[in-house]
Amino acid sequence: MQDVTYNLYPELEIIESKFLNAGDSHEVYYEVCGNPTGTPVVFLHGGPGSGCSPTQRRFFDPTYYRIILIDQRGCGRSKPLGAITHNTTDDLVNDIDAIRQALNIKEWLVFGGSWGSTLALCYAITFPSHVTGLILRGIFLSRPSELHWFLGEVKQFYPEPWHLLCEFLPANQRHNPIMAYEVLIFSNNTSISIPAAIRWNAFESSIMSLLPRPANTAEVNGEVELARARVQIHYIQNHCFVGERDLLAEAQEKLSHIPTQIIQGRYDMVCPPITAWELSRAMPHATLHIIPDAGHSAMEVGVTSALVAATEQFKAFSKID
Repeated sequence: MQDVTYNLYPELEIIESKFLNAGDSHEVYYEVCGNPTGTPVVFLHGGPGSGCSPTQRRFFDPTYYRIILIDQRGCGRSKPLGAITHNTTDDLVNDIDAIRQALNIKEWLVFGGSWGSTLALCYAITFPSHVTGLILRGIFLSRPSELHWFLGEVKQFYPEPWHLLCEFLPANQRHNPIMAYEVLIFSNNTSISIPAAIRWNAFESSIMSLLPRPANTAEVNGEVELARARVQIHYIQNHCFVGERDLLAEAQEKLSHIPTQIIQGRYDMVCPPITAWELSRAMPHATLHIIPDAGHSAMEVGVTSALVAATEQFKAFSKID
C-alpha cells in the first residue's frame, strides 16, 4: 500500500461544534475541523459507546479535508450520556445523514473502524449517493459468530484478561458474563454499576493491540465509563440491530461502485481478520490491506500508517463539495 510510514497529522483545533436535535430527547454532538471548504470526510467511532477523541482528527490532512467527527447517541459529548432508549443502528444512520444535511454537504468520504465499520457500511448501504468512498478498519459485521468470539472464544488467546473479567462476578454467574454484567452495569446504585463498567471496559482495552500497551495513568471518569459500557451492552444484546441482516450481500449489491479501502490487523483479537477477508470477497473492487504486525487498535504503527495513506490516496479522486 505504501513505501513510507505515514504518521498522524499534528494536533488541530475545532473550528465548529454543534448539537443535532435528533428528537426522542437525544442531542447528538458533532464537530468540524480542518479546511472549512475542503473535501468532506466523516469519522465514525467504534464501541459501540466509545465517543470521539482529538487524536482521531489527525488521520486527515487538515489543509485538504473538512473533517467531521460525531459522538453517537449516548456517547461522548452527546446528551443524555449513556441513554439507550431510541438508540439503534437505524437511528445512528439517520443522525449521520441529518448532520450531513445540516452542514450542507452533498457527499462525503466515510471513515469507520471496528463498530464504526459496521455503521459506515450501514450508512453507505442506506445512502449510497452521498458516499464518495469508504475507509474501513478492523471489520465488524455484528454477526453471532463475531459476538461469540468476543464474548468467550477469545479467551483461548487471552486467558488472563478473560479471568479478570469473570473473577469480578459470583462463581455461579461466570458462565454468561454479559448477562451478569448487564445486571450490574444497569444498576441504579453507582457503587455497583461504575466498578462493573470499569472492569467490563478494561477487558476490551486489554486485547486491543498485538503487543502490550503502556498502562493508562489518566484519571478514570466513572460517568463516562458507565455510559460506554451501557451503550455497548445495549447494542451487543440486540446484535447491534443488524443481526438479522446479511451485510455482506447488501454491500455486494449496493456498494460495488464506491471506492473502498479495508485495513485489518493480522492479529486482531477483537475483530478477527476473517470478516475483513469476507467483506473484500463480497466487494472485489475494494482493496484489502492486512497489516502483518498489528492487532485491533488504530494506534498501532502499521495500522495508523495505512489509514493515513488511505486518506492520502483518496485525495487523487475526491472532490471539493
